[in-house]
Amino acid sequence: MLAPRTTPWPLVALFTAGYLAPYLLPTVVGRLDSGLPLTPTQAGAIGSALLLSSAAAGFLLASRVERLGARRLARTGLALALFGYGGAALAHAVPAVVLGVMAGGLGSGTVTAVAATRIAALGADPARTGRGTWRTDPHRVTTAGLLGVSALAGALYLTVPHLGPGHDRPLAAIALTALAVWPLTGRLTAAEVPSESAAVRPPAPLPHRRHGLILAGCMLLWSLAQNSLWGVSGRIGLNQAHLTEAAVGAVFAVALGAGLLGVTGAGALGPRLGRALPVGGGTVLIAVCIALSASATDLTTFATGEIAWNTVYPIVLSYVIGLAASLDGRGRWAVLVGSASSLGTAAGPLTGSVLSAGAGFPVMGVILAAGLLLVAVPLTVVALGRRTPEPATDVEVVAIPLDTTEAVPAAPERLAPAS
Repeated sequence: MLAPRTTPWPLVALFTAGYLAPYLLPTVVGRLDSGLPLTPTQAGAIGSALLLSSAAAGFLLASRVERLGARRLARTGLALALFGYGGAALAHAVPAVVLGVMAGGLGSGTVTAVAATRIAALGADPARTGRGTWRTDPHRVTTAGLLGVSALAGALYLTVPHLGPGHDRPLAAIALTALAVWPLTGRLTAAEVPSESAAVRPPAPLPHRRHGLILAGCMLLWSLAQNSLWGVSGRIGLNQAHLTEAAVGAVFAVALGAGLLGVTGAGALGPRLGRALPVGGGTVLIAVCIALSASATDLTTFATGEIAWNTVYPIVLSYVIGLAASLDGRGRWAVLVGSASSLGTAAGPLTGSVLSAGAGFPVMGVILAAGLLLVAVPLTVVALGRRTPEPATDVEVVAIPLDTTEAVPAAPERLAPAS
């Protein structure tokens, strides 16, 4: 008998804790720039180091969660996040802050890997996986996680500016979130011992290799453009649009709220529009929003660009995830495309800082928008193809829906807000 369909709140909480640091990246980078003897480029480099550390954890652990144990890895990641971000919040020497942020990023990536792999397994047959405790729709859980992290990040954007200056406030908030999630890890599974047949079975080749490589390369650049702007959005609002930190935080909070509408809308639309129009057309809209935000000199323009951007971003992302999942029934392309996206996310803050320092925010926006327009072409070509996932030969073959409402992110990035 299948277990009742209930929401696995421990996984939702892990998802929230893992993705909180990328969501808070603008305020983290901005506070490092203003609170420590760092240039904007150096602060952006620290933000990139945080995300690169997180991406590295995802690459290393994506296929090892079951063997090492979800509970053990989750607790390890939460401990790294707690002591890494917490130590960076308490430190005032730049090297100590960098080490703490990188350790925290490693923890965030570990927690994210556990959440993503466990959520992906929710729709599996309990007879095959032995995991029937939570029998539910993975997309529903992913949506709950996105709603949770967006709501928490939005609340922090409204709160942090009123808690005083310093780089310690946002970092302490991430560390305390990891501490709050720790008690929920008791419901996660311990390490599993693979069967002898599974241990000796050679891996099957990746199907649709050309389309998968194109999609992975495009997503690296796609995420790079999104997070190049996201990493410097706080400075655009403060220095170019001449807004207060409280006003910038309010814009980000509203933008994250718009992102919630985007997540909900993506689930409601499902396959009605196909994939090519949301992926290609949505990427073009994002390019326009990025150029608008980067050129903002007042509250109206800045808020319009950021809010519109964060509304469209999760819709496009959900369809790209569904496209990656359609390339391979085992989900390997989804993992690889998500990992490539994480690399782009990690390089974003430094890229944005370098471009803005050398050419200014408006020119940076034009460059990023032009790059997205170029990427939209191969993304659309791949999305126009109709593929059926290759079924696994060693397990019972089941029908795998190809609509985006069944897809699960392999690694978010910023996830969000393009946020």
